[in-house]
Amino acid sequence: MDLLTHNRQMARNNRWSNDRLYRAVLALRPGEFEAQRVSFFPSISETLNHIYEVDLFYFDMLVEGGEGRRLFDRFFPCEDPAKLAVVQAELDGRLIDFCDELEPDDLDRHVPTDRGEAGIIPERIGDLLAHLFLHQIHHRGQVHAMLAGTSVAPPQLDEFFLDYDLRFRKDEVERLEL
Repeated sequence: MDLLTHNRQMARNNRWSNDRLYRAVLALRPGEFEAQRVSFFPSISETLNHIYEVDLFYFDMLVEGGEGRRLFDRFFPCEDPAKLAVVQAELDGRLIDFCDELEPDDLDRHVPTDRGEAGIIPERIGDLLAHLFLHQIHHRGQVHAMLAGTSVAPPQLDEFFLDYDLRFRKDEVERLEL
């Protein structure tokens, strides 16, 4: 598998993993979404909002949208997990489309990234994607761990890439049009 194909698969894995995680979150009892927990961010709500906010930030840099760090000033956390699931799924779809439109040379192309006081730093698209996917996995793992202390069992999130795994997830892959 070449790197371009890998990034396209990672974008699809991101969509699939978020869908599975949000289906679990949407089954939580009242109060569990925002309840204080032990983690990097102190609740499932704050962690999922952070994932979405950073996804917006990195996606803006990838598409050279020009918003930069101003996105953080305008971001208001979403208290409704159903609404957050919808906007996250929409952004996940846009990331898939972005990755599908990339040409092999695009992964080495530099785009400006707004690093606040550090200034505008050119970064390779391939490196930004790698960081974005790592960030998503890192914080989804935290939500996964927090779910263990709720009324909902954490979903399986690591069955995506192997043919063996996909056989058992075919319905989900088709439903999400991955």
